[in-house]
Amino acid sequence: MGEERQYHTYKIKSYVNASHAMRWEDGEGKEHNHTWEIVCEIHSLNDHMIIFNDLENTIKDILNSFAGKFLNTLPYFKDINPTVENVTVWLFDLISPALREEQAKLIRIEVSESPTRAYCISVRDDE
Repeated sequence: MGEERQYHTYKIKSYVNASHAMRWEDGEGKEHNHTWEIVCEIHSLNDHMIIFNDLENTIKDILNSFAGKFLNTLPYFKDINPTVENVTVWLFDLISPALREEQAKLIRIEVSESPTRAYCISVRDDE
């Protein structure tokens, strides 16, 4: 058997309240609020130890920028439907470069708009 290589990650779970309304062909649905749960799984670049507080603050700064807002009014969602899938892509694209500045890589994000549903994006390295 081959030797297993350990892969160490950090996991940060955050919550933010924000509303959205689905857009349909015949108009826009009713605005409604969610407590979005965002789970970020993070790998240190170069096996560098990272302070949890630094990771949390980086993520919190991004999430605070839209806390309490109606997502449909944000520039990103002007022409994009604010579905859980699109919100996940948007958050991945915001959080990933910010974590790289902390010598970390966002390897998985999970965004839930309810306790029973989530959408996930994972990064897979071909090493």
